[in-house]
Amino acid sequence: MTSLGSEFAILMLVSGNWHTLNRLEKGLNKLGADDSLTFSIRKTGERPDQEDRMPYAVDVVCLDQQGIVFGLANFFAARNIEIADVATRRYAAAHTGAPMFAVQMVVNIPASVHLAQLREEFMEMCDQMNLDAILEPIKT
Repeated sequence: MTSLGSEFAILMLVSGNWHTLNRLEKGLNKLGADDSLTFSIRKTGERPDQEDRMPYAVDVVCLDQQGIVFGLANFFAARNIEIADVATRRYAAAHTGAPMFAVQMVVNIPASVHLAQLREEFMEMCDQMNLDAILEPIKT
């Protein structure tokens, strides 16, 4: 989600059979009928497999704060690293009750990326944002 002044843009990738997607599209159009919401729908095809990319898992835990997912997405996008999957959750810390936030991502790193440098830059960004994070290969 990105802020555009007083507006927000949310990117949502959806897959399914044609009937379900058609129903979703009609429902979104109804929802935006009063002009308070605007939806832009773009249909895509399957992406070809990219054999030169390595899947990595990203796990982040931190105190809940604004801009966590945005910061992570910008970091990877700036390096041409595809985000294949994202899952987030909020919860209360067990002993203190502090509001916590967790992000799990799968990213596909091009073989041309120098992994040691990427790790160093990633950890530096996480330190600046006060995130506890791990970046590790997914073993298949």
